[in-house]
Amino acid sequence: MAASGRAQPRLGAGLNRPDALKRLADEQFDVLVIGGGATGLGAAVDAASRGYRTALVEADDFAAGTSSRSTKLIHGGVRYLQRGDIGLVRESLRERAALCRNAPHLVEDREFVVPAYHNFEIPYYAAGLLAYDLLAGRSGFPRSRIVSSARARTLIPGLLPDRLRGAVVYHDGQFDDARLAIALARTADEHGATVANYVRATGFVYDPHRRVIGATIVDCESGVEIVVRARAVINATGVFVDAVRTLDEPSARQLLALSRGSHVVVPATTLGNPTAALLVPETSDGRVLFAIPWLQHVLIGTTDVPVAAAEVDPMPSSDEIAYILATVNRYLAAQLTTRDVLATFAGLRPLVARKPAATAKLSREHLVDVSPSGLTTIAGGKWTTYRKMAEDAVNAAARAAGLAASPSQTASLPLHGAAYAAEALALTANDAALGEQLDPRLPYTGAHVVYAARTEMARTVEDVLARRTRALFLDVDAARASAPRVAALIAEELHRDASWIAAEIAAFNDVVRRRTSPLSAF
Repeated sequence: MAASGRAQPRLGAGLNRPDALKRLADEQFDVLVIGGGATGLGAAVDAASRGYRTALVEADDFAAGTSSRSTKLIHGGVRYLQRGDIGLVRESLRERAALCRNAPHLVEDREFVVPAYHNFEIPYYAAGLLAYDLLAGRSGFPRSRIVSSARARTLIPGLLPDRLRGAVVYHDGQFDDARLAIALARTADEHGATVANYVRATGFVYDPHRRVIGATIVDCESGVEIVVRARAVINATGVFVDAVRTLDEPSARQLLALSRGSHVVVPATTLGNPTAALLVPETSDGRVLFAIPWLQHVLIGTTDVPVAAAEVDPMPSSDEIAYILATVNRYLAAQLTTRDVLATFAGLRPLVARKPAATAKLSREHLVDVSPSGLTTIAGGKWTTYRKMAEDAVNAAARAAGLAASPSQTASLPLHGAAYAAEALALTANDAALGEQLDPRLPYTGAHVVYAARTEMARTVEDVLARRTRALFLDVDAARASAPRVAALIAEELHRDASWIAAEIAAFNDVVRRRTSPLSAF
């Protein structure tokens, strides 16, 4: 097939899983993407918008792994600048600007305060952030500035006042990672891609010359196996890329070193200002720590703990929680304890391991690998650079498969629009009960649940409470209390029975127990 340039978006009723499964079985594709996280969804958008017939399958839910567990920043990375990764910072800031253009409804400007408790720190931080501004160029973000100690405490009233000499203030981007993932899935769908969650790739299909020409997949809900035919296959499975590569080449060398980054969520009153964030400029392990207002709460993180193997649902350790609280408490007048922690979460970083090194020093740059069979793997990276990673992966896959050349369109491609809240609210016109909050502690209603199941391919209680809304990441107890109503609403929408409801509530309670178990050690 000759790609015909930019594909025109089609507007539909949303993501439709039964239709997607039928298309996966019946159609011949140019590009099959395995993995529904940031990079995989970005690759599906990139390929489909070029005019390639595109499919994407995800073994769990969209963004169920690392891509829903980030620090919620679209940024160049002040830590990478400190370490001298100028190229990565420049690329990240360029991608930050692109995402702000393409999805202004999903990225917002956030002001960060870097407090100084010694006089020499002010010029040191100011010089570094001036370089950050220069690398960003005309980004639309305000320039960094030096402020007095009084102004610093106006911006963050919760700051420890003793010996505060002033602060440097800079600006960066903040977003909701799981919501951006769903926007990408819907953008891919609107450009003609076939996307489906809970579909696991179990092996590859080859031609007589042992070139990859598709994959065998299993519908995790029905157990039905399907063969998907595609001229190019992209492995974009994040921390699981090495496991997928061994399906193609059992002796394939390992590309990744994994690191766990953990976070805690505390009440909005912690910082005393709903708009300004705190950057702790140096931690005991040489990182930085953020305390950021997010969805009427404050998110604090992150850590860097090497892990031996990928896992679907990593949890913070009690040591990490203690480290986060102890580190941020050095800068707060009111000391946080575990009683203030409303939720915790952790994600695994897929760091490219070019040589043995401590994970804190490994680069967040990405790597594209093409196996002898033509399987294209994209490894490494971070949310900020997902678009460039996706473009590089599709370029490599298209070359490997001999697809007709078609340039990437995504540098200026608008993502699915800002109508989510309004569309969900519209459901209450016919059923006022859907306007009732799931829990008084959460900003979500029954309408959000129905909308997620009807248009965003939410299949489980966890899909809704962890990713279509962010309830599980904001307040674990409130999410647990919401689960029975959420299960009932999904069951009505997807035609499930009482036994399914009971099983879903039990499964979600297990998730909650895992989330709260690290706190029980205190």
